[in-house]
Amino acid sequence: MHRTPREMIEEVRRMIAGDGPEFSSLFATDGVVRYPFAPPGRPAELRGREAIREHYQAGESSKGLLDMAEVKAVVRQTDDPEVVLAEFSHHGWSHATEAPYRFRALAVVRVRDGRIVSYEDYIDSIAMARMLGRTRELADALTR
Repeated sequence: MHRTPREMIEEVRRMIAGDGPEFSSLFATDGVVRYPFAPPGRPAELRGREAIREHYQAGESSKGLLDMAEVKAVVRQTDDPEVVLAEFSHHGWSHATEAPYRFRALAVVRVRDGRIVSYEDYIDSIAMARMLGRTRELADALTR
């Protein structure tokens, strides 16, 4: 199937919501994920579908920490037909903190031949740590 950039963002939205494909399956074999604001101890870049798959499988344990009420994606076209900007948002209940949460992230995504070749994930590391109950871990990593 030859998906457009907008269709690929819908697949990512479904994956975040827990009812879509495995994230790495959306990528070209040599696709890249970059985290420009990666916190200490986290990779700033993942190169290749296999590295992306391994990284996300290792993080599966945090999936059950959140009950997501809604996952939205707002897509904005750019002058480049391969590139879209996507704002993802979700809210719900965090079992880690026993409190409601809200989360937003921005992605710059390049799709070529129906596969993601580049995904820049601009996440708020503080908000992520807060909703997963890991602020102490983040603070410790920042002070090392």
